[in-house]
Order: sequence, then C-alpha cells, then structure tokens
Amino acid sequence: MPPRTVVIGVDSSTQSTKAALVDAGTGRLLAVGRAPHVVTGGAGARESDPEVWWQALCDAVAAGLKESGVAASAVTGIAVAGQQHGLVVLDRTGRPLRPAMLWNDTRSAPQAAALTAALGGAEAWTARTGSVPVASLTATKWRWLRENEPENAAAAAALRLPHDFLTERLAGSAVTDPGDASGTGWYSTATGAYDPELLELLGLDVALLPEVAETGATRIGSLTAEAAGALGLPAGIAVAAGTGDNMSAAVGLGLGRAGLLDHPVLSLGTSGTVFAASRTRPASTALSGFAAADGTYLPLACTLNCTLAVDKVAALLSLERDDAAPGGEAVLLPYLDGERTPDLPAASGLLTGLRHDTTPQQLLGAAYEGAVFTVLRALDELLRACGLDPADPEVAARPLRLIGGGAQGRTWVETVRRLSGRPVIVPGSGELVALGAAALAAAAATGEDPVTVATGWNMDEDTQLPAIQRDSETWERVGSTLERAAGPLLGRA
Repeated sequence: MPPRTVVIGVDSSTQSTKAALVDAGTGRLLAVGRAPHVVTGGAGARESDPEVWWQALCDAVAAGLKESGVAASAVTGIAVAGQQHGLVVLDRTGRPLRPAMLWNDTRSAPQAAALTAALGGAEAWTARTGSVPVASLTATKWRWLRENEPENAAAAAALRLPHDFLTERLAGSAVTDPGDASGTGWYSTATGAYDPELLELLGLDVALLPEVAETGATRIGSLTAEAAGALGLPAGIAVAAGTGDNMSAAVGLGLGRAGLLDHPVLSLGTSGTVFAASRTRPASTALSGFAAADGTYLPLACTLNCTLAVDKVAALLSLERDDAAPGGEAVLLPYLDGERTPDLPAASGLLTGLRHDTTPQQLLGAAYEGAVFTVLRALDELLRACGLDPADPEVAARPLRLIGGGAQGRTWVETVRRLSGRPVIVPGSGELVALGAAALAAAAATGEDPVTVATGWNMDEDTQLPAIQRDSETWERVGSTLERAAGPLLGRA
C-alpha cells in the first residue's frame, strides 16, 4: 500500500485562520487547526495587521499537524483561500506599510460612487469587470488611500489581496488567481486580464500587482525554505495560486466546469450570499460578476442582513433562535445595517402588519421570512444572469445547496424550504472553504482538475430534503411590502 499523502487547505477569513489537513486520496478531513485574527477600527473602519494572518497560518498548521498526528513529510501541497477584496499595501521589503483595509471597511463609499460616475455608470463597470463599485471592492479602497493617506500610497511597492499576501509568503512568488482578482475592480472578466483603462483611472501602476495565474489550482511555485521552517513542513512541496473564499467554497461543493454548473448555493451567515458556477459571463448590475477558480464564472449576490439581524430581533424579544412561528400578517424587513441587495444603503428595519393576536414568536418568524425573502429574490436575478428562467419548472426543481452557520439552524432551513419551494441539500462538510483550498492544493501537486478532485473525494454524507409547497401567500405579502415601502420608508440609493 502506498504511503498516505496529505494536503493542507487554508481558510484565512476575517476573524480566524483554519488549516484543514486532508487525505489527498480520499478527501477525509484529518484535523483542522485554528488560530484567531484581530480586527480593529470603528466609524466604518475595519482593519487587520497582515502579519497576524501569517502568524495565525503558522499556528493553525502547527495545531493541525499536532491534532492529526500526521508526519509533516506526508504533506505534498498547500493552498490558501482568503477573505476577498482587502487591500494589503507592502513596502520594498514585502512588509505591510499599514494595516490591511478589509472587505467590510465602508470608508470608501464616496470613492465608490465617484468611480462609478467616472467610467460612465453602473453598466459600463459591469461590461468590463462584471461588478459595480461598492465600498467592499479593492479599487475603492486604493482610491481612498490615495486621497486620505497619500504618503502611504506613494510609498507602496506592491498591492496584494489577503490570500495573495499569504501565498507570496509561502512560495516567494507574487501571483493571484482570476477568481480573487475579479473582486478588485481593476481586473476585467471580459478580457481575463488587468484593464489598462481602469488602472489609469485609478492611478495604479500594473507593476504593483501580482501576476494572474490561469486558475486557482495552478502550481505557482514551491514552499520556500524560510516558509517551511516557519510552518514545520518540508521545503519544495507544491503551492497553488489559491483563491477567494467564495470561489474556494464553490470548489469544495463540486461546482465548476468538471462538476455542477448553474446549480445555486445559498450561504446563510452574517450576510446572505447566493452564487453558482456558470459558463455564462454574468453582466447584471444587481450582482457581483466574479470569475471562478477553475476558469468558469461565479455570479454572486450578497445581502447585508441575515443571521446577525435575525439574532438581534430574537434578543429584543428575549426568544431563542428557534422559538419562532410563521409571521402571520406581520412583515418584518430586518434591514438593520442598510441593505446592499436591493440597493437601500440608508434603510433601517421595518415592521408592519401588527394585530392584537400577533405573538412574539410570529414577529421572530417574520424576521426570518424577511431575511430569507431578500436573499431568495436575489437568487432569481442570479439564475437570469446564468441565462436561465427562474420560472422554468426544471430550473425551479434544481436543489438549493444551503451552507453557512444558518444551515445548521432548524428555523432557517425550514423557512428557506417554505419560501423557495425547492429541494434543499445541506452538505455534510462544515469546512467547505478549507476543503476547496485543499482540493486546489491536491490539484497543484498532481496536475488534476480541482473540481474533479473535490467531487471524487468521499465527503461526509449530505442531508437531502424534498421540496414542499411554496408559501406563495407569505412571498407576495413580503414582496408587496418591500415594493411599497422602498421609496418613502426605506429610501433609495
């Protein structure tokens, strides 16, 4: 029997790093090492020291090796999937000039609006990049830095995304992938390269940027001796280009050219996200038209108010998360932080339809319904961007893969089933970002397709739930309330 080989998939998120040690032959999850990050800032600022990410990666790998009992010599590859959009500014020695501005740093909202107008509007940006500038995109943060910290912008010797920064520490090569690059605002999904006109608009020298590998699974180098010493791994193992966290989750789910295409995924976390892998290049101003890690596309819609907003309503009512009932006549749009999809940045929460017999449990149920309605409505736009008709019976019958923290909550799952009328699949693995990164690492080590690798692994068994009759009455009630209130009560962008 040949010796077991192991790959490491790294999930470097906003709050922590996870390093998943995975059997490269079977996909069995052997251990997950963890280490925390530190996020600082207020009044819209959200920042982290990239050196903390590197130390967390080292600590998480060490913890994973210890927990698994795997010999370091068995490891053959490593890949990093990171939080998208963050701006890392480096000096000539490769060290950060300042803390990284994270995806949820909103200080660059004015710059986003100015950039949108400068190119001729939302449609012009969508045609080039697939996405309209919002405060999360890296390009808006670079514009903010130039306007507010010109000395740091002038001293910049390199700009990186979070996963690029870590990959460069591993392999010594400045390389990114199309998936994460497509969330910057200076990469064109139409041409598959950095856009010269956008770089000129941003005042950005292409020499500051990493090269773009063909895919997230491309072997961009080998683990350097210095990195190997810090991680306790053998020098020379394969380092993949890596990708963004959403793109990596798609690989972990088996979405892509060699797997499932145009099959929707709904992620229930602090924000609600819906995405699918598609061969169709998305061009909708309501979506983020990302590239995927394997050469396909990953259209994505994001709502700001999901599990955290519903948990806040539960706390206000002194109820547990699952102590909820369908909302009855009440409608609660839980837009506590404004909303991104639909574009209602000035909105606050809205409650209407109260009766004498309305119960606290129904109010909590109405919060679930409002949050789920919002992300499911974005799903319809996603399907249209994939060239599909949401009303087509075959399309409507495609199962909805439910991931994120909310996928473990009974009321979340049942509300999604009731309002979507779709079959629901809850994947057995809870570490899809790290698992997808492990598949990228395995592909870099062997030359295989990463989605083929992921779909061939023996994953934990999924939970499959059949479709139930769609609650059209609640859907229409919430939808009509949103349409009537959007202008006068919720505001428009």
